[in-house]
Amino acid sequence: MKKSLNLFDTTMLVAGSMIGSGIFIVSADIARSVGSSGWLLLIWIFTGLITLFAALSYGELAGMMPKAGGQFVYIKEAFGELTAFVYGWTVFLVIQTGVIAAVAVAFAKFTGVFIPFFEEGNVLLQLWEFKITSAQLLAIVIIALLTFINTRGIENGKAIQRIFTSAKLMALFTLIIVGIYYGSKTDVFANNFSNPWDAKALIPVKHEGKIIGQFFRPLSGMTLATALGVAMIGSLFSSDAWNNVTFIAGEVDKPQRNIPLGLFFGVCIVTAIYILANVAYLCLLPIEGSYAGKTVMEQGIMCAQNERVGTAALFVVFGDVAKYLMAALIMVSTFGCNNGLILAGSRLFQSMAKEGLFFKKAAKLNRFNVPANALVLQGIWASLLCLSGSYGDLLDYCTFSSLIFYIITITGIFILRKKMPDADRPYKAFGYPLIPVLYILLTSAICIDLLIFKTFNTGMGLLIMLIGIPVYYLFKRNKHAYGPPQ
Repeated sequence: MKKSLNLFDTTMLVAGSMIGSGIFIVSADIARSVGSSGWLLLIWIFTGLITLFAALSYGELAGMMPKAGGQFVYIKEAFGELTAFVYGWTVFLVIQTGVIAAVAVAFAKFTGVFIPFFEEGNVLLQLWEFKITSAQLLAIVIIALLTFINTRGIENGKAIQRIFTSAKLMALFTLIIVGIYYGSKTDVFANNFSNPWDAKALIPVKHEGKIIGQFFRPLSGMTLATALGVAMIGSLFSSDAWNNVTFIAGEVDKPQRNIPLGLFFGVCIVTAIYILANVAYLCLLPIEGSYAGKTVMEQGIMCAQNERVGTAALFVVFGDVAKYLMAALIMVSTFGCNNGLILAGSRLFQSMAKEGLFFKKAAKLNRFNVPANALVLQGIWASLLCLSGSYGDLLDYCTFSSLIFYIITITGIFILRKKMPDADRPYKAFGYPLIPVLYILLTSAICIDLLIFKTFNTGMGLLIMLIGIPVYYLFKRNKHAYGPPQ
């Protein structure tokens, strides 16, 4: 495989894969869960720190094992084939392909702002409960297009990642500066911080499925701790996919240096953007709002229409044109995000195939030295998830699973220090053992919180993982069909 990705490319891949559409939406749910400006910002800061702790810890593994497949390889070396397969199975079944599907549908929905044919409600075919919409079809076209482009060589994927990630970073910084500057001339920010730690949850009152009122429930002690843990799901998901750069280590020049640094720089850039974006929201919109509100100011961050906080914030500055500006930005953001996900994910499945743990054709490189078969398989499954309409539920189920595998991988640092004490480690985990232990403890606390208060979603995530165990033995038993290529 051609080693053509440098430090700039790895940083762009990390940042580009992390920033999709979440930062423009999930702050509404967080605001409803914790109810105050201080806790809203603290959740984003805490999320950034947790993600940075993980990235700093992964740096040691990336420098030690700069191989295609990344996290799959780390888990295999530390815990063996079965655990590594369950990870790869979950990534293929839901985590990677589910995110690809969700991001592609988000691109299509915002395309509907410019081309009404692609609006979310435009149903082209319906058979009982099964629906096919124009947005789903456009999402599949985008997945197919990006998959095809990436089958033509790493240079194509690299160019798209550079262009679209650079564009959305510049656009985000511009909008943040404009938002903070405009907001500084009003008293919105000061009002939001008049009582920044007054934690309260917004509870809707419903009748026959419709919201007819609302009230606030004060939070303190364990109820506050619980609310913070549950609210972080949105921010953690928005900050995920940073580990994708490890999948593509086989095509990174000087991977022992460029992957750890790319992880560090990419996560820092995105964390700064996410925090500043929320500062901009708080400069432009009141955090409290009403479901019955008629204007963006009455709805506030909590009750922004369709949860589109970014659009509501821009409306304060630009008026009606805001929805077009935000739609364009999200289209650029999601297109670049999906390119990174498609580019990196296929390398994980190629690595599994080389170990005899995936369909053997996925291990082969085409004449452009890229795993085209793995790209196509990934694209087909992601497209089916688009049609199913269930990718949103699947992502909820597997957010918990993602956190579990991060904990497992970072625990692997301690195991590999004992199993392979003499291995070359050009970069050692920052703050070892304190930072890795702190990450494990904090993330474990969040997982326990989710197990207790989102039992169904976490249970489904565990079920998907457990199904991977018999599938692993199926692959092992049928090596003649699924084994590595001869």
